[in-house]
Amino acid sequence: MWSFPERFLGRHVRLEPLSLAHLPGFLAHYDPEAYRFLSRAPQEATEEAMRAHLEALLAEPGRVNWAVYLGEALAGRISVIAPDPENGKLELGTMIFKPFWGTPANKEAKYLLLRHAFEVLLAERVQFKVDLRNERSQRALESLGAVREGVLRRNRRLPDGSFRDDVVYSLLKEEWPGVKARLEARLYGHGGSP
Repeated sequence: MWSFPERFLGRHVRLEPLSLAHLPGFLAHYDPEAYRFLSRAPQEATEEAMRAHLEALLAEPGRVNWAVYLGEALAGRISVIAPDPENGKLELGTMIFKPFWGTPANKEAKYLLLRHAFEVLLAERVQFKVDLRNERSQRALESLGAVREGVLRRNRRLPDGSFRDDVVYSLLKEEWPGVKARLEARLYGHGGSP
């Protein structure tokens, strides 16, 4: 059985267990553009909708969720989805609030979990799924060094009844050293890890 720390600490971000206590922060940063491509997006900026959204994330079997803080500001969340120790794989899902796009929040949160996956859990594979329409996130994953594997057509039903096509990206354990070096250079200059 794989285990994950309750908290991670980087140079720029810290990850803390996601809970309903984060609801006010999620509500304050609600922006339809940030949630547009998520399969489980709250449909409106109300406390009830956001509570239902967070409760669904927290209730999913096997899923582990963290709130992402950049300094003292709540910047979003990151999740491990469907960890599969038997096959050495897991999936990461991230949602960063729009005011924090382009900051180290996304890169360092991913870096901390990728480092744990490949160096502690000895995972073989970490994957990401992105809505085919979300070109911004696809570019971000490609700049990270993730490999585009293909499209899962009509992979998820959305709240409005339509379907989402998912683009699958992955990193393999032998790709991690190169990805790690590039991420550390972008996040920390030549000073190495946090």
